[in-house]
Amino acid sequence: MPNPNDSPAVQSLRKEQAEQRKQSGKGELDKAIEDTFPASDPVSATHTSIPVGRSDVEAAERVKREPDPTAIDQEYPLVDQALQTSHASDRFDADREELRALQKEAGRVAESASELASGTARLARAEARSFVKDMEDRIRRQPLTAAAIVAAIAFVYGATR
Repeated sequence: MPNPNDSPAVQSLRKEQAEQRKQSGKGELDKAIEDTFPASDPVSATHTSIPVGRSDVEAAERVKREPDPTAIDQEYPLVDQALQTSHASDRFDADREELRALQKEAGRVAESASELASGTARLARAEARSFVKDMEDRIRRQPLTAAAIVAAIAFVYGATR
């Protein structure tokens, strides 16, 4: 009886396992290949081209303009900070009041828009009713003309289908 360990399936399995062990020792490129999906995408190890640090230019300029709190050459950094804080709190209160006023104004604008929309809807409904009433009156005055118009429209519709 032949040895089951000598069968082609067992040999193929052992060969695959040996190849997998070899590949597990490789670096980032192999990991990138495994992580790439779908397989048709180009392979690349993950490297960012974005520089580390601030990407907001305005924030970077603001940081450059602000004094360095760790600098020793400033004469009275704590006094300057205290003065900036008092002005900042005044500005904060003013900004808060301005924000409240803007919120109230936004509420009024929303109410006005709602009233305008409901008024427009009422006007559209009234115009539609008026149009229907006008058409009914014309049909009652000239029923044969209305029937001829409907027949012509039906003929054109049927001919285009």
